[in-house]
Amino acid sequence: MKKVRIGVIGVGGMGGGHCNRAKTFQNENKQVELACVCDIDEKVARERSEKFGVKYFLDYKKLIDSGMCDAVVVATPHWFHPEISIYAFKKGLHVLCEKPIAVTGSGAQKIIAAAKKSGKVFGVNFQRRLEGVTMKAKEIIDSGEIGEITRTLCIDPWYRTQSYYDSGTWRATWAGEGGGVLCNQAPHTIDMFVYLGGMPVKIEARTRAKIHKIEVEDEVQASLEYANGAWGCYYTSTCEPFGPLHFEFAGEKGKLVIREKEMTLYRYSHPVNEHVKKYNKMFASMEVKKEIVEPGPGISKSIMENFRDAIMKGEKLYAPGVEGINAVEFFNACILSSHTNKPVKIPVPRKTYDQLMEKLKKTSKKKEAVKVQRVTDPKAML
Repeated sequence: MKKVRIGVIGVGGMGGGHCNRAKTFQNENKQVELACVCDIDEKVARERSEKFGVKYFLDYKKLIDSGMCDAVVVATPHWFHPEISIYAFKKGLHVLCEKPIAVTGSGAQKIIAAAKKSGKVFGVNFQRRLEGVTMKAKEIIDSGEIGEITRTLCIDPWYRTQSYYDSGTWRATWAGEGGGVLCNQAPHTIDMFVYLGGMPVKIEARTRAKIHKIEVEDEVQASLEYANGAWGCYYTSTCEPFGPLHFEFAGEKGKLVIREKEMTLYRYSHPVNEHVKKYNKMFASMEVKKEIVEPGPGISKSIMENFRDAIMKGEKLYAPGVEGINAVEFFNACILSSHTNKPVKIPVPRKTYDQLMEKLKKTSKKKEAVKVQRVTDPKAML
């Protein structure tokens, strides 16, 4: 194979960004070719076709069956990710899926099973894993420098106007999107959070639509419990105009704090569990050394380039699609806990969650005032 021919399915929003990236690589002779595009909106599909000089389809099956592609990028509304990805795998194509890979854990499991059966490359667009701060934090935590993690914290503020939510009939509805901030904005950060701190085994959460007129959540707070007994706190919303993104990973031997791109490592003179037993002075404290950590440049290669090389050279994926289920499990647990007012164990009970989604989809109401806008987020990372 001399190049990877890519078809992009769903080209109104993020898919348009993927088209730009693929075409740029094509023009730079980077062994990628944007072969064709697909969208159910013929106007959008035709516009992309004319812009990029490629054939367009209105039916994803016809694109996949065309023989024009070696791989597809799936960038449709979330509910369609499993259906399209599974069909592509059955037809022998590689798949790069936008986040989240599915709305439900059962949907994610089906994609993973289809990918494994096909033997094709399955990637998810979790590009934050390539950033220097993520890579350095992973190195520090995996090395045991802070010891076993005893507490986690993630504060992930986003901001969206009502106009954003009113830009599409599918947005912020149970039937169209399957959730709000949790399955739209937050998956990148959730992936980063569990990639560094591990998956919790139990979540108790509250969600609400705080300031937007939407069916789904625009604010979430959750308490987490891990297999080793550690606790964690998680918060996200689309209600705060200013961040910053904030992580804390506290361990027996130290603590790592991440504030946007800044990293601070606190090294303890003694492991906490030893110090509390050894020192018998009433107000004994320990020495803590503070170190500003330079994260480094990260990986310059993009997710799409890595996807290309996984197909052509067998290169290891930075963000394997099989790991996309972690973010899905996390936000499924938050939503189910909020709607049942009970803690939820992970993995989330598939049947129970699917039944909840079907119930919520039936209550989903058609939007009355919609000004359709299908625009790629200018701050989106590709």
